[in-house]
Amino acid sequence: MRLLLRKARILDPSQGLDLEGDILIEGGRIAALDREIPPPEGCEVLEARGLWALPGLIDMHVHLREPGEEWKEDIESGTTAAVAGGFTAVACMPNTRPPNDSPEVTRYILSRAREVGRARVWPVACISKGQAGQELAPFGELQEAGAVALSDDGRPVADSGLMRLALEYAASFELPVISHAEDPGLSAGGQVNEGPVAARLGLKGIPAEAEAVAVFREVRLAALTGTPVHIAHVSTALSVEILRRAKEEGLPVTAETAPHYFTLTEEAVLDYNTHAKVNPPLRTETDREAVRQALAEGVIDAVATDHAPHSPLEKEVEFPAAAFGLIGLETAVPLTLNLVREGLISPLRLAELLSTAPARILKISGGTLKPGSPADVTLVDPELTWVVTEEALHSKSKNSPFLGWEMRGRAVLTLVGGEVRWRLR
Repeated sequence: MRLLLRKARILDPSQGLDLEGDILIEGGRIAALDREIPPPEGCEVLEARGLWALPGLIDMHVHLREPGEEWKEDIESGTTAAVAGGFTAVACMPNTRPPNDSPEVTRYILSRAREVGRARVWPVACISKGQAGQELAPFGELQEAGAVALSDDGRPVADSGLMRLALEYAASFELPVISHAEDPGLSAGGQVNEGPVAARLGLKGIPAEAEAVAVFREVRLAALTGTPVHIAHVSTALSVEILRRAKEEGLPVTAETAPHYFTLTEEAVLDYNTHAKVNPPLRTETDREAVRQALAEGVIDAVATDHAPHSPLEKEVEFPAAAFGLIGLETAVPLTLNLVREGLISPLRLAELLSTAPARILKISGGTLKPGSPADVTLVDPELTWVVTEEALHSKSKNSPFLGWEMRGRAVLTLVGGEVRWRLR
């Protein structure tokens, strides 16, 4: 297939490019990129003036729920939601049933992705067997099966000694380690952020320190072992300050946050809205602003959705019984675009946060439009307005706190290996 994307605004942080130009795709790869490319004979031409062409977006933190909880999501529906949101690749967390702590589960995920996946799927395997935090999983076997990173996401590794061993062992395989940074002794039983909102609702709170203490531990373990560590879903100003100091010290630490942490505050749960019940919880306006500034300053390296589908069985219940998590694959682009419109980040920084940085942190292909690279491309209309409705979302689950919101900006074309996997009709 030959395709020429004409007169797009090309945004590629890997090459430092922000220019209006053409992209020629041949044989599933980027064949050429220039200000003007004459269309070869027999080439389909897509006029892209007014659209942004980005390296295919990569969500480094999703929950596809397969195997074991397919009533919430599966690889087919999750990757369909991904391409509809502009993501050409997703890294799926290991808290499935059974957990991805064995090469058999890793191979199953990759096999299913080949059969039904619309986006690329990169499995993240467990740090500990059964995510129990007692014994390390077989890192080498998991890597051979196709795992690209390690995490016990959904649960913290509470034992500092085990986490140290995990970092040291992972280093021998050059596998990235992703930390769900939470001190369970401080967060146990908590439902929302600790503070006036929790008191008003009569719910047990989770203090910001539950995250910050764990982030500090991971930073010091990275210093001790010399092994990189990546912090997932940063939500607090305290954590941002710890990360800032770690980077000033030159430590091998990276971090991500999710759009709900730079868009919403704890007030989103004031009416006991279970769609806004997440872990870590939505925090204060001070925390939200700290996260926003950290994205602008490079203290936080990437934006990931922490897409966590749940059915009405887990959400349409009393707040304390409701599951933590929200879906985010299809709302990430417009919510991150808000940071551009507010002058906080540049369009090129948006592409870095959602594509180039995740590829670099996970050490996977993608995140670039360099000639010769796979033609994973996302075309975004930054001005297109649309309303988030259950009918508009492609995930099996509809647990979004943004239902009813008018969004501005949307992926209109998603190419994976040069193939059209999503086109807005």
